[in-house]
Amino acid sequence: MQAGDSGRWFDDFRVGQRFETDGYTFTESGIIDFALQYDPQYFHLDRERAVESIYGGLIASGFHTLAVVFRLIVQARVFGPGNMGGKGMDDLRWQRAVRPGDTIRVTCEVLELLPSSRPDRGNMRMSFRARNQYNETALTGVLMPVIQRRPASE
Repeated sequence: MQAGDSGRWFDDFRVGQRFETDGYTFTESGIIDFALQYDPQYFHLDRERAVESIYGGLIASGFHTLAVVFRLIVQARVFGPGNMGGKGMDDLRWQRAVRPGDTIRVTCEVLELLPSSRPDRGNMRMSFRARNQYNETALTGVLMPVIQRRPASE
């Protein structure tokens, strides 16, 4: 299923439901800018030194990749208007380095829907997998968003 229909509330999700995002292409300058602010390790900042690292060249910070993944999910309106934030994330795994020029896309799947003790919301567990342009998995994890139930006025 393509995301984008913005009228989705907790009651509209189904276990096994899948969503796909558009892509995002990482640039060298974007990788370096993010690293300068949030993850100033040499293999994210210095292309010459990065060649001698275990990565063989400049790579994006895993936190940069995660931030882009979340941006893609939000831009695709996977959670709809009922998004109330999140409870956390499980099983986060960086599986492949993301390099300048790589384009990632994200696939999400609803794993579990748990009604909350609060009647206006529910809790979800949703897996995500970010793949590059070669369909190689770069990042995986499980999000735990809190989603508002359909308002009575709807």
